[in-house]
Amino acid sequence: PREDNDSRDSEENVGCFECCIKCLGGVPYASLVATILCFSGVALFCGCGHVALTGTVTILENHFSKIATDHAMLTDVVQLMQYVIYGIASFFFLYGIILLAEGFYTTSAVKELHSEFKTTVCGRCISGMFVFLTYILGVAWLGVFGFSAVPVFLFYNMWSTCAAMRSPVANVTSVDSICVDVRQYGIIPWHATPGKACGSTLDDICNTSEFYLSYHLYIVACAGAGATVIALIHFLMILSANWAYLKDASHMHAYQDIKSKEEQELQDIQSRSKECLNSYS
Repeated sequence: PREDNDSRDSEENVGCFECCIKCLGGVPYASLVATILCFSGVALFCGCGHVALTGTVTILENHFSKIATDHAMLTDVVQLMQYVIYGIASFFFLYGIILLAEGFYTTSAVKELHSEFKTTVCGRCISGMFVFLTYILGVAWLGVFGFSAVPVFLFYNMWSTCAAMRSPVANVTSVDSICVDVRQYGIIPWHATPGKACGSTLDDICNTSEFYLSYHLYIVACAGAGATVIALIHFLMILSANWAYLKDASHMHAYQDIKSKEEQELQDIQSRSKECLNSYS
């Protein structure tokens, strides 16, 4: 009885191990990596971008535009961009899950190519639609990546100007002659006061926590946008390959159906011929 129990336990363990291996073999690891990269990039872009925009408005209100009506339009644009960030985060959370589910579907279709599992025309059309939509989103995120580099460039100019004032060469000349005018970038109108910061005032701005935090958050947000672009390119390659696999699978199933029908017809003819020979004899 002990030997029988041990053999049963070993068979159950082997069966569980084979089941785990089969389940792990059906996981779309490429889609899983792309989904994690997409979620991470979108989370960095949306979270850091939202906080950085708030810090940027605070810097402008405290140092470059003291009258509220001068930067009212900028405040509205920042609030609109923050709402857009909420929508982007929600959309890509759902879209990433859908692409991961589509990866599971196509992986199962390829793994079970020679079994009873069959791909449908609707499934192939959905895969093709995801390829087209991911391509459009990839092109759009290239624009987002370029747009997110603009505030990094502006903050870098301010930071480099402040660093230049602290250098020994700047002490030879007048520090008050070194200025940064944000009005030339179109952020605030030309009639905004003071509109620019010079000398020690500019150095104080660079030493504030809002400037330091916003500058580094913009860098992280730009990196998140770049990671999202890479994730979408990864998704595009995966979806294109899966669509090609599904197309080949449909052709293979059509060939197998035709072959099985021909074999069935041949068997019917042979059985009929045998019946005719038996009746004749």
